This record gives sequence, C-alpha cells and structure tokens, in this order.
Amino acid sequence: MPLPYGSNTVEGILFDLDDVLVPFQTPGAWQWAWRPQGPVLGERRVRAAVRRTLRAWDRRRWRGLTGKEPPADLAALHQHLVTSLFEIAGHTLPTEETEAVVRRLLHPAGEVERFPDVAPVLTRLTAAGVAWGVVTTLPEESARWLLRRVGVDPSRLLWNGEATPTLPDRAAFRGAAERLGLPVERVAFVGELFWSDTRAAARAGLPSILLDRHDGWPKVLAGRIVDLGQLETALAAGGSTAGPDDEAEGDAG
Repeated sequence: MPLPYGSNTVEGILFDLDDVLVPFQTPGAWQWAWRPQGPVLGERRVRAAVRRTLRAWDRRRWRGLTGKEPPADLAALHQHLVTSLFEIAGHTLPTEETEAVVRRLLHPAGEVERFPDVAPVLTRLTAAGVAWGVVTTLPEESARWLLRRVGVDPSRLLWNGEATPTLPDRAAFRGAAERLGLPVERVAFVGELFWSDTRAAARAGLPSILLDRHDGWPKVLAGRIVDLGQLETALAAGGSTAGPDDEAEGDAG
C-alpha cells in the first residue's frame, strides 16, 4: 500500500542506519568505547561535541559530493570519528589509544542501545506492505552486526560504506532504490544529516526526511522530524527538507 506524499505517493523507504535506526554516536556508546571503566563522561558535553562534529562531517561529505574535496570514504569516516573523540576529550590522545577507541566504536560488543520509536514504525510499514531497506556509510560487517543486535534482518542492508559508489553519490541512492525494485521518485529517504543525507537524496530524485535526533538543524523549514514516529505525518505533508538558503553550501541551522 503506497504512503501519501503530498499529492503523490511513495511505495518504499530507505533508512540511514546510524542514529536513525540504531543509536551510534551516543554518550553511552562513547563511554563504552573510550572509558568503559570510568570516569563517567558528561552527557551534555558528549552531545554538544557530537553535534558540532556531525555538522562538520555533513559539510565534508557535501564537499565531496560537489567535487570540492575527494568523496568521503571509509578513511574520511575514520578521521571524523577521531575528530569526534578529540572533541569529546577536549584534547588529542595517543595514536594507539585513539585507534583502539575508534575500533571499539565501529565494532561494538554485547548489547546495544535501541531507539523506542523504531520498532513500531518498521512494524507499521511492513504490515502496510511498504518496501523498506537500510543504507549506511559504515563498514558492512559493523552494519550487519548492529542490525542483528536490534532485531532487524541484516538482509535489509542495501548499501554500505564499502560499496561503490559511496554515499552520498547520486548513483548510490539510485542503486539502493533499484534494489527495492522501485523508481527513485517512489522511494523516500530518511537520514540524520541535512546536506549530505537529505539534500543529497533529494538531488538524486528521492523525497527526503530529516530525522534530527541530535537537534543539529533546528532552522530547517520543512521535512524535519525529531521522532521517527512522525514519519508518516511528515510524508503526508509532502515536500523534501529545505533550509533558509537551500542553494548555498553550508548549514541550514
């Protein structure tokens, strides 16, 4: 059953994985990766640091998409996580410690956190016959592990950080939509970054929704939600994410 999208409809959804379906850069995740034995990291400090570095990562990926820098590959993702760690710590760390922390963040063990709004939405979509899949810039092994730990079938993973071309390349979005067996205009994308997720998806022809869990883009004018449970309402309202200066490179926040 198609979902209403303004005066049109969508028949499928592509979800970004990290911080959309699965918590990734959370205070708890950074605590486990860096200081599992304590001291306890300040939650507000971690959230503020992650918000700042995610905005920088968004700009880096966008510049890679527009040809102003090389495409943001797994090496660039690694550097982003290193930058996030140093921002949280307030200073640089020794190389050996830094590499160990990033490795643990990318390859968590044991239980992982869950977003309570995810399972009900996925259940509703599945019951309604809406096709959906998952895309990510994370390595395939990490992505599949995270999906299994939160009860999502890893076969739902359609595109990962080892695939070519790399997200947010237009061909990557279109390739993921094709794997759902649908034309791009019938597939909506839900991501957590403004420029390199939702605007990039829109450039590829997909309706897009910004799930702003980190409150990094409060000035986005349309298509922004803060809880995944708002997805169907946002789709029905129609209109992809738009910022106050949609054609300019930079932040919409």
